[in-house]
Amino acid sequence: MAENTDNAATTAPDGSTGVQAPSAGTPATPAVTDDFTTRKHALASGLRYTSTAGRLVLRQEATEDGKAQGFKPKAEIFMVSYVRDQESEADAAGPSSRPVVFAFNGGPGSSSVWLHMGLLGPRRVDSGDVDALTPAPFGLVDNANTILEHADLVLIDPVNTGFSRVVDGGTADEFHAFVEDRDLVAEVVRLWTTRNNRWLSPKYLVGESYGTLRAVAVAARLFDAYGLAVNGLGLISTVLNLSTLDFQPGNDTPYALHLPTYAAIAHFHGRHPGRELEDVVAEAEDFAGREYGWALTQGTRLSASELDGVVFKLAELTTLGEDFIRQSNLRWDYSEFSAELLRAEGLTVGRIDGRFTQRHLRGQASVNWDDPSMNAITGPYAAAINHYVRAELGYENDLPYEVLTGRVQPWSYKTFEGAPVDVTGDLERLLNYNPALRVHVDYGYHDGATPHFAAEYVWAHLNISDEARARFTHHYHRAGHMMYLNEQCREDQLAALAEFVAPR
Repeated sequence: MAENTDNAATTAPDGSTGVQAPSAGTPATPAVTDDFTTRKHALASGLRYTSTAGRLVLRQEATEDGKAQGFKPKAEIFMVSYVRDQESEADAAGPSSRPVVFAFNGGPGSSSVWLHMGLLGPRRVDSGDVDALTPAPFGLVDNANTILEHADLVLIDPVNTGFSRVVDGGTADEFHAFVEDRDLVAEVVRLWTTRNNRWLSPKYLVGESYGTLRAVAVAARLFDAYGLAVNGLGLISTVLNLSTLDFQPGNDTPYALHLPTYAAIAHFHGRHPGRELEDVVAEAEDFAGREYGWALTQGTRLSASELDGVVFKLAELTTLGEDFIRQSNLRWDYSEFSAELLRAEGLTVGRIDGRFTQRHLRGQASVNWDDPSMNAITGPYAAAINHYVRAELGYENDLPYEVLTGRVQPWSYKTFEGAPVDVTGDLERLLNYNPALRVHVDYGYHDGATPHFAAEYVWAHLNISDEARARFTHHYHRAGHMMYLNEQCREDQLAALAEFVAPR
């Protein structure tokens, strides 16, 4: 178990201890930070580090009638950082060369608990995996391969996730939007970097799901607004162009891009006996990129024999019935696939992770939005973070920790009005401006939320040089969206991330 060696005084990331009480007759000034708590720890390997947990008060410059009104507090952002303790006088004398990883999940509406307690942090949840889930009350174990062995770590919860909230009298809705969320997270990264004297440290942004879209946008904002260049982007379960996932009339692209995932999930549930997963996926990718993609563009121009051939092949790859495929006009979304694949067995399959199943409570329903994979893992992660921040990090707050909330909805994409929500242009610029920027990508074969073939489609359409393309590394896992639920996948993923952040 990670050793907790000391309880330090309440300390802010900038080194201040607590908030000074105003003298009599002096108006109180807003706090710089809200009760940050530090503790000393040690990993089993002997590495000693300090955890800092609490809420950072973010301010914005305010004006009224053209006159400056100073910096006004807008939001209190919950964050947890882990920093290796100084080991020599040289460490204390100058800026650290040790890398820093800034991490967040997505949603929108997700806290960072998944990456924090599932993959990157020094402690992780004991949730088990599909068919071997740990029962309540669950538990925590040491994360033997934590990224902290190789880099310092900062976990960030956007507004209304975790313990993050707007200040009294503030309006949360203004942060429930692409641009405002991007700017807020970028400001957290800038402030932490500045207050901890880490401008000369290698810096990495690691995001999951919508957090990958956020990571690219934040990296662009950091460079454009502050000249802060990151060294790398870790993209876990990637979506950078939402139109690749948006099942809407007139947008046929997502139907083809999901096909290899449907085939992979069917394979997991025994529908392709005697075949290797990679062979099934490769066949589905080839068909999706050729005959199926072409057939979707043809509409009624398909001949009867051509339609029969496409229906037959789709049924063979997905193991869905030919009647269902015909009645769906060759097009069905994931909620329909979830309800249909194992209907005969009375089961639905997960979206976040298609390996998970649960009883179909409305067996006649044509769609399923009740995700058995999220139902299986939310409890363990909620229990872990609520225990961990209080009992092991020493941070107290009576607010509910929002693990995954709908309070951020509706989420505004007004910046993209009339256009797809797409940050690939930002990624192209970053790769062009920064010839040292590298990109690490993790895919789960059984991820129905952000299919691997949709991400590959985005990479294939990037307007970048061959040299920039060579700065990508791609890692495929036999699991779902949170591929680290699987022990072997987690070990492989952390080994690859350690290589990613290693000094060049």
